[in-house]
Amino acid sequence: MSESSLAELLRARGLRLTAQRQLILQAVLDLGHATPEQVHTAVREVAAGVNITTIYRTLELLERLGLVTHTHLSHGSPTYHAAGEDQHVHLVCRECGAIDEVDPELLHPLSDQLAGDRGFRVDIGHVSFFGLCARCVDGEHS
Repeated sequence: MSESSLAELLRARGLRLTAQRQLILQAVLDLGHATPEQVHTAVREVAAGVNITTIYRTLELLERLGLVTHTHLSHGSPTYHAAGEDQHVHLVCRECGAIDEVDPELLHPLSDQLAGDRGFRVDIGHVSFFGLCARCVDGEHS
């Protein structure tokens, strides 16, 4: 998203574009999948005075604006990524922490069955599978 588009979106909501908001959004875009702590580390390389509370509040704002979304890829902090990305299912390695993505089409048969059998609608964009990546299964990370 361009700086002017972000500024217009914020102004439409009665907010202003700050350097911190811009840096935080850019960090999420650059990092791909990032926890607030990872965003904080990236932002502090450019603006050392930004505190973690500002990161959390800004990420919440950016999510309300529809610019980022989050998922839970571990027991810790949520992981944020750009909302404009195609939906994807996360594959999280419990050994090395690698995160991979697969097409949500793989889950549509299960999602359709759950909808038909139980009336349950799966939010596929928030689905994560935990296990071992191929490299850890092969012992390459040991």
